[in-house]
Amino acid sequence: MTTGIKPLLEICVESFDDAMVAARAGADRIEYCAALAVGGVTPSAGAMARLRDIPVPCRVMIRPRPGDFTYGASDVAMMKHDIALARDHGAEGIVLGAATPDGRLDRDMLADLLSVAGGLGATLHRVFDAVPDPFDALEGAIDLGFDRILTSGQQPTAEQGADMIARLITQADRRITILPGSGITPENAAKLLRTTGATELHASCKKANPAGDGYAAGRVATDGEIVRELKAVMAGFAI
Repeated sequence: MTTGIKPLLEICVESFDDAMVAARAGADRIEYCAALAVGGVTPSAGAMARLRDIPVPCRVMIRPRPGDFTYGASDVAMMKHDIALARDHGAEGIVLGAATPDGRLDRDMLADLLSVAGGLGATLHRVFDAVPDPFDALEGAIDLGFDRILTSGQQPTAEQGADMIARLITQADRRITILPGSGITPENAAKLLRTTGATELHASCKKANPAGDGYAAGRVATDGEIVRELKAVMAGFAI
């Protein structure tokens, strides 16, 4: 039996303009980052100051630097400050993760970070895709109070990791939302929804932005038409 509710679409963006493009094209939620080329880091304080101008809920990436997810005390202090900024500027939630040197979730550090979130929603980011035991990590995420796990099923793309994603959704049993992400397009979204049972998808829907000078190399922009196409595909499904 279905509820008739349509799956939700989260779009990751790296600028206010891209967030507005995604929202106007039908995105249900925004993941707001900077520097998507390196997997996303925390957006600037100036960027966060405009969160309330975005007409859909926004989750803010809390990641102080690119690279691994093993953090020290100074990193944690910055992350706590950024969580407070996101909360105070109207974020609906935050996106974060932290690992121990052996690749497991750093549960103590994550509990410390979440203690300052003040009721914000929380997504465990793709640090999850590097943990040695994803099923144990899923239970840990639930215990910590996360409400979502962003994952490609421990594969380069969600399509390749679909079997694992389906297994995670089964184990989650509605206690936490499993949010498939990486490589999701209008062409593969239907199959992914059908084979995994996912209720939400995460995508970038990006296009290359022609470089005007050397500094613009690698800049991408949200393509509203791709967002609309993806939403149209998802509209054919009911949860």
